[in-house]
Amino acid sequence: MSPSSLHAISPIDGRYRNKVSELASYFSEEALIRYRVMVEIEYFIELCKHPLPQLSEFDVSLFDQLKAIYLGFSTEDALKIKDIENTTNHDVKAVEYFIKEKFDALGISKYKEFIHFGLTSQDINNTAIPLSIQEGVKDIYFTEFVLVLNYLTQLSVDWAKVPMLARTHGQPASPTRLGKEIEVFVTRLQEQFALLKDIPIAAKFGGATGNFNAHKVAYPDIDWKAFGTNFVENNLGLKHSFPTTQIEHYDHLAALFDAMKRINTIIIDLNRDLWTYVSMDYFKQKINPGEVGSSAMPHKVNPIDFENSEGNLGIANALFEHLSSKLPISRLQRDLTDSTVLRNVGVPLAHTIIGFKSTLKGLTKLLLNETKFAEDLENNWAVVAEAIQTVLRREGYPNPYEALKGLTRTNEKITQKSISDFIMTLNVSDVVKAELKQISPSNYTGI
Repeated sequence: MSPSSLHAISPIDGRYRNKVSELASYFSEEALIRYRVMVEIEYFIELCKHPLPQLSEFDVSLFDQLKAIYLGFSTEDALKIKDIENTTNHDVKAVEYFIKEKFDALGISKYKEFIHFGLTSQDINNTAIPLSIQEGVKDIYFTEFVLVLNYLTQLSVDWAKVPMLARTHGQPASPTRLGKEIEVFVTRLQEQFALLKDIPIAAKFGGATGNFNAHKVAYPDIDWKAFGTNFVENNLGLKHSFPTTQIEHYDHLAALFDAMKRINTIIIDLNRDLWTYVSMDYFKQKINPGEVGSSAMPHKVNPIDFENSEGNLGIANALFEHLSSKLPISRLQRDLTDSTVLRNVGVPLAHTIIGFKSTLKGLTKLLLNETKFAEDLENNWAVVAEAIQTVLRREGYPNPYEALKGLTRTNEKITQKSISDFIMTLNVSDVVKAELKQISPSNYTGI
């Protein structure tokens, strides 16, 4: 562990840094600055293409050199902007000054006052941050989520025919199949993922109070709303929110965070079920040589991956909850609370990614203990009582539920023999008796 990791306050920048380092390209301070530079450059290029009269003679062959400012953006560039910010005490203005210096170096100084033309800082922040979220979610979140989903899907197939004693309220209940129980989570995750992917990533772009005031007063004949929509949607690939105040209203972003929270909640539910199955000895866990399960008990192989995932997803959900409930609220045309909150967007995503990876690691360590599955089914013949009384209902047998209740709700152990003996006492045909005797805990698993 490097000294910087040892000194990190947050575990996502310390202990877990190697699991989430890719997120730095989207949610670090340097990444935010790079996205801001990108938006400023692309906005200037769009003004040239419109074109504004003062930019009509701009050499379009320089567009590639302008794009290179953000495509080749370096840590040194970010540090330069931070140095400028030390003077301006304004992060977006520092980006503007940095780009103006680049214009000076390219010999196009006469055009540099059209950098950030008519904009407020939130036009840059409320496009740069949604861009980082859209790309980070697509490149990292989607990838890690699909790995978990695909592995679960394969397990649901592999274990499709494994009969298992179900438990409702913690008590033995009508048997099920292990693969089906995994498929429940697969379906839940698929449905929520589909909803998440349908949520647009929206951006605000409209000047100091959202009305393109400065643009309109300078060039009253231009349809600036159409310009803004075209720039945001066709150039940046985001949804243009209009009308707005000075800031994006964040309703879609809140929906995104709520969708992620629901997915995390489902995986927490999965983690707890698997943890319980491990405690019931339904699963053994692959042992890694040299790994220690307990500092005092040498025999222990703990389900730590599911526990780690549950903890990280819980932290993520607490932060997602705050983001989704706070961001859509701002005093009048804006206050600054969204700015400091948005800087933390990468934190719950990081905890989520850690959670996904831990769940996947736990899943890959599971070893099916089929003997225990079979043993539990054999020890719980009482669960076929539902099947027997249902067939008896079909046959018009009087009070079948009460008859089975009298048999099963005792402190005596119900076995295959006691069930068979009970069936022989029933006043039904030999065909029905034979049918009932074919029912067992291992084959009474439904569809």
